Amino acid sequence: MLFLCYPKCTTCQKAKTWLDENDLSYELRNIKEQNPTYEELSEWYRLSGLPLKKFFNTSGLLYKSMDLKNRLPEMSDEEQLRLLASDGMLVKRPIAVKDSMVLVGFKAEVWDKLKATPQK
Repeated sequence: MLFLCYPKCTTCQKAKTWLDENDLSYELRNIKEQNPTYEELSEWYRLSGLPLKKFFNTSGLLYKSMDLKNRLPEMSDEEQLRLLASDGMLVKRPIAVKDSMVLVGFKAEVWDKLKATPQK
């Protein structure tokens, strides 16, 4: 499983603790140092079934300083994905990617699904 997080983020810290407590193995990736690529984001968006807006860190300073709340509705999916790929701090975190499952943000009751699929 791939686990993307920002180590200073308290929600990411909670998710990491949850993964460790549930004995789930993962490859940790710092989203700020190694932001997701356009190709990765496109695939995760497709697999997640979520609206693309859910991939944006709407509470982040960069999101707010770029006035994305008002700009995103006028942008195509491709433009939004390219923007997300430009800076990991625009991406909502944590993200867990396991097989064809993509979870964005952390809620323990949702992440319980990770325990139901076999480890790889």
